[in-house]
Amino acid sequence: MDDAYLDAELGPALTYPGASVPPMTPLEGRYVRLEKLDPEKHTAALFAAQDGPNADPRTWLYMTNGPFASEEAFREYTERFAASSDPLAYTVIPVGGDPAGIITYLRIDATNGSIEIGHIWYGAGIQRSPITTEVVYLTAKHAFEDLGYRRFEWKCHNRNERSKRAAVRFGFQPEGIFRNHIIARGRNRDTAWFAMTVEDWPVIKAAFEAWLDSANFDANGQQIQTLESFRSS
Repeated sequence: MDDAYLDAELGPALTYPGASVPPMTPLEGRYVRLEKLDPEKHTAALFAAQDGPNADPRTWLYMTNGPFASEEAFREYTERFAASSDPLAYTVIPVGGDPAGIITYLRIDATNGSIEIGHIWYGAGIQRSPITTEVVYLTAKHAFEDLGYRRFEWKCHNRNERSKRAAVRFGFQPEGIFRNHIIARGRNRDTAWFAMTVEDWPVIKAAFEAWLDSANFDANGQQIQTLESFRSS
C-alpha cells in the first residue's frame, strides 16, 4: 500500500521518536516536592500521614491495598512500590513538611507515548489543597514537556465519584467505561477512563499555572477562581 492510500484512509504519517521512561528525578513546585519513594526515608512519615492504625478506610477503599494496621505492613507496601519499574512511585512532600502521600507513573508505553498516573493517596492534612493540584500539574508537565509523551491518562473505579470529579477538574476528558474490566477486592470493577493529550496541554497548563498562582488565593487561603474557570476563559 502506498503512502497516499494510507494517508487517505488512516490520516497523515506520524514522525514520533518515542518518549523517555521517567528517570524519577525530583520534581519541585511552589507547594510540593515529588521525590522517588525511598522506604528507608519515607515509610514512617507516610504511615503517620495515613493516620497510622486508625487510617480512614475511605482513603483506601478503591485501592488494591490498605488500610494498613501496622508500620511493618505499610513498609512491605512501600518496599514493593520502590522495587517496581512500572509503576514508578513518587513520595509527595509538602514544602516545609513531612511526606504525606504517594503518586505513581504507570502503564508506561514510551514507544507510543502514553503514560498514566495512579495509585494516588494523600494524608488528610493535604487533601483538597493546592498541594494535590500541583502534584498533577508537575507530573503532567514532566510527562509532556520533559519526557515527550503524547497522552496522559487517569483511570479509576467507576463508583469512585470523587476521583471522576477530580479528573474532570484537572482537565482530563472522559473517554468511556470499560465494563467488567478487572476484579478488585473480590468484586467486579468497571473502570472509568480519562485522558489529556499533548494537543490539550497548552490550555490545561495555562489554567493550572493561573490557578496555582498566589494571586488566586485570598487571605484565608481560599481560591478566588476555580481551575475550570481558567480553562473556559
